[in-house]
Amino acid sequence: MPKVKMPRKSTNIDMTAMCDVAFLLLTFFMLATKFKPDEPVTVVTPSSINTTLLPDSDVLLFTVDKDGRVFFSMDGQPKRRKLIEDLNTQYHLGLDEKEIKSFVVGASVGTPIKDLKQYLSLSEDQRKASGLDKGIPTDSANNELGAWIEYGIAAQGGSFNNLKYCIKADNQTPYPKIKEILDTFKKKHIQKLNLVTNLEEPPKGTAAWEEQQANKEAGKE
Repeated sequence: MPKVKMPRKSTNIDMTAMCDVAFLLLTFFMLATKFKPDEPVTVVTPSSINTTLLPDSDVLLFTVDKDGRVFFSMDGQPKRRKLIEDLNTQYHLGLDEKEIKSFVVGASVGTPIKDLKQYLSLSEDQRKASGLDKGIPTDSANNELGAWIEYGIAAQGGSFNNLKYCIKADNQTPYPKIKEILDTFKKKHIQKLNLVTNLEEPPKGTAAWEEQQANKEAGKE
């Protein structure tokens, strides 16, 4: 008996609809995404051969410029909201919703707590011109850095055990200012800190250099 021939079907798939959906999603994310605001200060960090990357989440970041001004930042808008609401309640700052949102979606903050309401009511450019970005006080007479650490920890909720404390200091920051910050962490019984640095090549002949060369050779194989 003759074999029944099955009709051949085209294997081509019309991707027009899928491409349209992909471009619509891309356009949506481009329009809906809010870029991270610029940091209030520029910091030139020292160099090191440490290749450990700065984590993306559960981070309390303390930026110190060359003049010794300290700025605080943390990730996660819900966490930032809890922190600023707790500060608002504890210090009776009288922040309105606009000022709270300014902190939630903003960059690093560096001003005494008493000036926080006025600081958050201004734009980034106005803050620089106002002189309010004088940094978080760290001296023994008025060390507000400890308060930012405590409220930052409290805002983390269940992720406290994974919390990372990072210090991003300028290469020209005076050592006494760094010591004040380290002493504050010590008083809070925080011993493990991460220093943010620029990556440089390890000196030739050192153990780190030999390990780097071994990794390169292993990658070629």
